[in-house]
Amino acid sequence: MTPILLLLLAGCGDKSASDDTGASDTGDGDTGTDGGTSDGGTSDGGTSDGGTTDPGPDPFADLLVSFSPGAGAGYGQDQLPDVVLGSPEGGGESGSLDVLSLGELGEIVLSFDDIGIVDGEGPDLLVFENPFPGWVETGVVAASEDGVEWHEWPCDPDDVEGEYPGCAGVGLVWAASGNGVDPTDPEAAGGDAFDLALLGLSRARFVRIRDTGANSYDGVAGGFDLDAIAIVNGESLTE
Repeated sequence: MTPILLLLLAGCGDKSASDDTGASDTGDGDTGTDGGTSDGGTSDGGTSDGGTTDPGPDPFADLLVSFSPGAGAGYGQDQLPDVVLGSPEGGGESGSLDVLSLGELGEIVLSFDDIGIVDGEGPDLLVFENPFPGWVETGVVAASEDGVEWHEWPCDPDDVEGEYPGCAGVGLVWAASGNGVDPTDPEAAGGDAFDLALLGLSRARFVRIRDTGANSYDGVAGGFDLDAIAIVNGESLTE
């Protein structure tokens, strides 16, 4: 069992959480429980009086803070913000259509409001794109505690033989909602793992992903295709 699941079982509930076509490798998610009320109101469409109850926090992004599309972007924008929130929808070796294409040098910022990333043992964050064998589109990942001061993991999108060290968009994605694969387990979920210790950070709430500019940008499905992000090591932000 991974650290984030231990955290959830200790004091929190569980919560579940949509496209890229053509030559670009191309994930889904439900929004969280933001906006629900505890006095007979709704949370994720249910009610507290005999209806669906608040499923609690989860390890996925809760809020789309900003999106600055680059040339070749377009795919998945009609499904914002849900397409980048919630669980990954990995397709393994066939990739996935449940993604948002960033376009050339496009940039997106996401944040967590119920669980924050903390520096723990091993990787602390997983980023899911939709690569498939023979097709990789890379992205640069950064983290921040306040959304103002950013710390960026080094990424070399030109080092093909080294398998693009430090970049997101490289690892096949196996986790998907309903398939039983733990999306917080770096050994099983796939995607690309990032460790806060390499940045000298002890915690973070914001994640920024930028297309490297070294990808394909034909049509409206160009560049890095974001499926989801997930916390591996986290702490509650609501207690």
